[in-house]
Amino acid sequence: MSGDNGDSPDQLAGFPHPRQATSLSGHGEAASAILEGLRSGRLHHAWLIGGPEGIGKATFAYHVAKMLLGLKPGVVAAPSSIVVDAASQSARLVIAQAHPDLVVLRRQPATDKKNATTQIPVETVRRALDVFASTTSAGGWRVCIVDSVEDLNNAGANALLKVLEEPLPRSIFLMVAHQPGSVMPTIRSRCRKLMLNPLSAAEMAEALARLDVSNRPGEIAQAIALADGSVRRALVRLDPETLSLITGTRAILSDLPSVPLKAAQAMAEQLAGRSGEADFFIFLETVEDWVNAQVHALAGQGAHRLAPLAQVWEKISATVRETDALNLDRRPVVLSIFHDLADAVMRMRAA
Repeated sequence: MSGDNGDSPDQLAGFPHPRQATSLSGHGEAASAILEGLRSGRLHHAWLIGGPEGIGKATFAYHVAKMLLGLKPGVVAAPSSIVVDAASQSARLVIAQAHPDLVVLRRQPATDKKNATTQIPVETVRRALDVFASTTSAGGWRVCIVDSVEDLNNAGANALLKVLEEPLPRSIFLMVAHQPGSVMPTIRSRCRKLMLNPLSAAEMAEALARLDVSNRPGEIAQAIALADGSVRRALVRLDPETLSLITGTRAILSDLPSVPLKAAQAMAEQLAGRSGEADFFIFLETVEDWVNAQVHALAGQGAHRLAPLAQVWEKISATVRETDALNLDRRPVVLSIFHDLADAVMRMRAA
């Protein structure tokens, strides 16, 4: 069973959904925590699977689901791995979105008549969780994957909370969270937190090789270097136009506090209009990465050195929210971001 009938609205076109993954790169410690809980007979009923977007949190959750749903009732011994044979019945049913003891809660994809939803509707949560009020199809585990828990509105989160407070035996909730700290405290308190780390360069290369990307080795290595351990980010950065945008943005940022006006204006034009919407997100992500790198580099020099950058980033975030809400022209926003960051750099150097 599933909370929807299609793929996720934020799934990258042309690449498999996490439920279709037949292997797992990295996350060995997290897998060991699940298996140890199963071996001890004390597997916690709710797990908050946290970490940056695109590192494999949903893939991890689906592997756990396939493994648990394939266990026979009464069998005590735990398997040696959370990754099961893709030809097994549990794996085939999960991949086909047809397992009667699996609930998946996620935003609804777009249809011919409706756009993709921005939240997981409370009606979807209540309807899907009816599975946890009945007996399982084969006396085994019930599994609920929430991808992601930040997409629940208050009503949906409260509906989920009621089931978390009184879990049935052999029931488990696997909740993906890109920002665990933003999750409702009453839900967080009932979960065991399982933080997944960004993938290493070797793990990234392994994951991309399995996806059979056709780019040249140099392009793949460059995408990995810019992806911060996220396979999703690496895949996006394998697009030549996206890579050009990122390197162009980083080049302007590296010149701060000097702002090369022609390059900044050209970028502002590139990001204007409806066609630049996706590129604007990449631009903001690149700027955020640069800000985070500055914070990390200056972390030991005191809060007074970082204050100008923190103030400017807060201003940038508010401006971007207003621009999105009111559908404003992005050109002046892009130019103001560069100039505000230049001012922050000058103030930081003077501090």
